Amino acid sequence: MDALEVLVDAAGRPVEAALALRPQLARDVLLAHPGGHDNSIAWLLWHAAREIDVQRAQLSGTQEVWTAQGFRERFALGEAGDGVGYGHTPEQARAIRIEDADLLLEHLAAVTAELVAYLRTLTEADLDAVIDESWDPPVTRGVRLVSIIDDAAQHVGQAAYAAGMPAGA
Repeated sequence: MDALEVLVDAAGRPVEAALALRPQLARDVLLAHPGGHDNSIAWLLWHAAREIDVQRAQLSGTQEVWTAQGFRERFALGEAGDGVGYGHTPEQARAIRIEDADLLLEHLAAVTAELVAYLRTLTEADLDAVIDESWDPPVTRGVRLVSIIDDAAQHVGQAAYAAGMPAGA
């Protein structure tokens, strides 16, 4: 198995985990703020998809799935949905209210499919290309891809943990 095959496999893990959560994702669970945290379970799943989408679009030089496949209109979050959630104030995070689990999962699956398609265009040598020199050490394409996948996996894992908490926790 080469590095690209590993990345393709890893890229699919967050959406697989999210799809397994579907039976638990009732409206009240999606909108819950476990422990009083500003990020709801819906926010966590929305963010996982948005961060994949925005960063994959930047890497590939293509349009975001958010707009290209009509998710912006379907989510109807306005400008709040156009970002990825990094640096959200408590009010901004709580403004991301999504009651449709199937839409969240469809979006995550769509962005994952685009990420996998992008990965399949790369060679192992492409992974070594420096894409961001503002960091020390500079960030390579491979490091950025690992970061994208890791961030999505962590947020889906947080959603799974929170969805399993007793009501009112």
